Amino acid sequence: MSTRALPWTPPPATDVQALPAGRQWDAVRAAPTVGGRALKLLGDENGAVIQDTYGTLYWLVAVGSATSWHLRQVRVLSELADECSYLGVPPDSWTTPPGTHWRVPLSVDHYLTDAWKLWGALAEADRVELGPVPQGRQTCYRCELPTDEPVIVDVQHGGSGPGRTVYACPIHALAHRRDPVAEAAAMRRARERGHTR
Repeated sequence: MSTRALPWTPPPATDVQALPAGRQWDAVRAAPTVGGRALKLLGDENGAVIQDTYGTLYWLVAVGSATSWHLRQVRVLSELADECSYLGVPPDSWTTPPGTHWRVPLSVDHYLTDAWKLWGALAEADRVELGPVPQGRQTCYRCELPTDEPVIVDVQHGGSGPGRTVYACPIHALAHRRDPVAEAAAMRRARERGHTR
């Protein structure tokens, strides 16, 4: 009987260690709302997943498998030509909160997540949690700063003229009270214009 061994395990430690991405694995970081939904969508197909103190999730994926991704509230940690990203990796025995821990513990069956399956789950979570993807850069109604990740938070109808769409950055979108009727109307208009994924 032969036992399979993991190609990588965290070095022995008594606390979270900052380890460089892009050598043994890349990491895909997702905000709690999008990441939580993607985690459920993937189910048993999740590889090892780290959750930090704030609820942000990090999947380990094969090096170079996710470098061209562009999804709202999702970032890829990898090694680039002129810089390196680091991930806070807990000891492999830390599998429960509080604090940074392995949400899906590192094991032979749960090591690297298939990048394309993860992208599909994150894209679906992005669509469900944040609505249709607006085209181009927009200004957040709350902080009044431009964002490359706009979220439609309101559609205001004009009585005798055109209405307007209200956008927010991902942080302020979570604080905005949602109107399901306006969201459905915005999604219908986006589909009619061919602006959905």
